[in-house]
Amino acid sequence: MKNKSSIIRLEAMEFYSYHGYFDEEQKIGNRFTIDIALHADIVSAGKSDELSETIDYGQVYEVVSAVMKSPSKLLETITTDINADILKAFPTVAQVSTKVAKHNPPIGGICGQASVELISER
Repeated sequence: MKNKSSIIRLEAMEFYSYHGYFDEEQKIGNRFTIDIALHADIVSAGKSDELSETIDYGQVYEVVSAVMKSPSKLLETITTDINADILKAFPTVAQVSTKVAKHNPPIGGICGQASVELISER
């Protein structure tokens, strides 16, 4: 068997945070959902069955959580910060894709979510 690529995903991580362009968003806060995909070699972990050979999901969550605790005005800033921090914290990640969705954005109409997705690589 020949392995071509590997993706580790953490999907539908939820946070209540105070990101937003408008002052009221930064005071009231909002619900955010984050999906992340990490492209990394997991062949060794697949053979050894050892966590030390792969990427610890809990550590990824902590990196994302730290970014979500620091208010930003734009979803673009959040995705940029998450991707930069992931690439810094996990040298085995070759590419990271992060999608940040803000629930019920204040756009003057009905909208379930507004989202931004950013793909970054080494």
